[in-house]
Amino acid sequence: MSTNKLGQVLSCSPEAIVVVVDDLKTFEEHKENLQVGRYLRIAQGNSDFTIATIRNVKGVNVQDKDGNPTWQFQIECQAIGTLVGDAVFERASVLLPVPTEPVFTADKVTLDKLFAEDSDYQFPLGKLSLNKDISLKINGDCFFSKHVAIVGSTGSGKSCAVARILHDVVGIADKTNHNSGKQNNSHVVIFDIHDEYSAAFDLPKDQSFTLNRLDIDSLCLPYWLMNSEELESMFIESNEANSHNQVSQFKLAVILNKTRHNPKVTDMTYDTPVYFSIQEVFNYIENMNREVIGRLPDENKPKLADGTLIDDRKKHYFDKQCKFVPTATGKADKATNGPFNGEFNRFVSRLETKLADNRLRFLLHPEKTDGTPFKTNDFEEILKQFIGYLEKANVTTVDLSGIPFEVLSITVSLVSRLIFDFSFHYSKLRHEKGELNDVPIMIVCEEAHNYIPQRDNVAYRASRKSLERIAKEGRKYGLSLMVVSQRPSEVSETIFAQCNNFIALRLTNNADQNYVKRLFPDNSNGITDILPNLAPGECVVVGDAVLLPAVVQMPLPDPQPHSQSVRVHEEWGKPWKDITFSDVIGRWRHE
Repeated sequence: MSTNKLGQVLSCSPEAIVVVVDDLKTFEEHKENLQVGRYLRIAQGNSDFTIATIRNVKGVNVQDKDGNPTWQFQIECQAIGTLVGDAVFERASVLLPVPTEPVFTADKVTLDKLFAEDSDYQFPLGKLSLNKDISLKINGDCFFSKHVAIVGSTGSGKSCAVARILHDVVGIADKTNHNSGKQNNSHVVIFDIHDEYSAAFDLPKDQSFTLNRLDIDSLCLPYWLMNSEELESMFIESNEANSHNQVSQFKLAVILNKTRHNPKVTDMTYDTPVYFSIQEVFNYIENMNREVIGRLPDENKPKLADGTLIDDRKKHYFDKQCKFVPTATGKADKATNGPFNGEFNRFVSRLETKLADNRLRFLLHPEKTDGTPFKTNDFEEILKQFIGYLEKANVTTVDLSGIPFEVLSITVSLVSRLIFDFSFHYSKLRHEKGELNDVPIMIVCEEAHNYIPQRDNVAYRASRKSLERIAKEGRKYGLSLMVVSQRPSEVSETIFAQCNNFIALRLTNNADQNYVKRLFPDNSNGITDILPNLAPGECVVVGDAVLLPAVVQMPLPDPQPHSQSVRVHEEWGKPWKDITFSDVIGRWRHE
């Protein structure tokens, strides 16, 4: 037991423990270990010690019994766990000490016990900012399976922190693939909204590391994999007066067309992930919009210009745009408009515009290398691309930078939902054998506030719903999230509520600071006060994966992501540079 007494407990409550140091000389001797964020060990009257983190230090000049001025120091700290038997740290067991109990600084021997590596705490995160000789090891299973939130202002080092963590997962360090020839079973999918992370996994060819990079040119994401909500979000304006009719006829056309192209599939539904032709569905809607009903005796059916009566719309309306008889009131040629004639003008125009938009080719006209469209039998190949099984890649980056804004939410929703459904059904197959999912996957949501906002915005409803479902249910099926954002106060609260681990880098926005403080566990509120003063790459780590809250300096990854700020003043100081504008414009036009 330590005999180097610092002071004693003055008062104690669940919110704070106040320690008093009566001697200036003692305080000066231990000043280095009494900074905010450092740790104290407080006797409990037995062989155990309460471990507390310093939140506030206050010095008061008072008079002693002889009237001479003297210093008294009050240290406010927060209990975070118990050192049982002066040997093993337990975060869950916090027995508060009573006044007059002796207090000691947490020396290196104590810190070694708090942060010692064992079979559970073995994943390296960085060096303690308060003691650069000690590495913080966290529980890798708790960290990666229970959702992670990484927040920090622009320039605080978020992208580098994410890249460094993922490098350790797949075995990259100093531009070297340490798992070359012995590839591990890690599976990471990154929604990369600025195409930053491709550079972080760009290793020399001799390192045999494969990055599965999907962008607007290589992404295979057929529209027929969309569910009802995604399809309607893309093609139907919910604020139009007749949107309910649009939904009903579009739904009917999709189901009929799926049945037409997949006759062997039984119990066909709107959401069944099988091929249908969007062009044929467009023809169907266009024909319903122009339909004319023959009203002569024994007719009362859609009537074509050549006099043909339509008994079954699905046999005629999919293949081409039909020509109907004109409306008439005479007894010999009486005909009236169909039930939806003229109602779908805007709907048809919207469908036509979408189908003609070359920016949406990856979604509405996806083709294989031989120029043929993806069909139902290609579902396995499509699914494999998202989790790296086509090229046996540990990391897949989905470059969202080239995805048109109006389909960004649908793209994120569709990819994440397909991965969730794969994990769900694979887990169920494993459960039937009495085993757990042995192919766990992590989805990294970079700049998450862009597509899973806190507000219920119609434009992002699809992506928000899919990712919130993963946050709430994914861990049961081996699917976890890493949510990264510079504006945590603008991210879905449901997502953050499900995150059990937080890495907070420097946050300068007051609203974001307060929001993050509310998300942190009660025993780590004090440590969050330093959020605005953290250095680049320095972060506060709390959650189930760490024994106690800590301030850590994250090492830089090598290679780094393309997230560095442009050195504006340095570039402005250089001689004038000419630009080949034709190259820029060519890329702009996708030439």
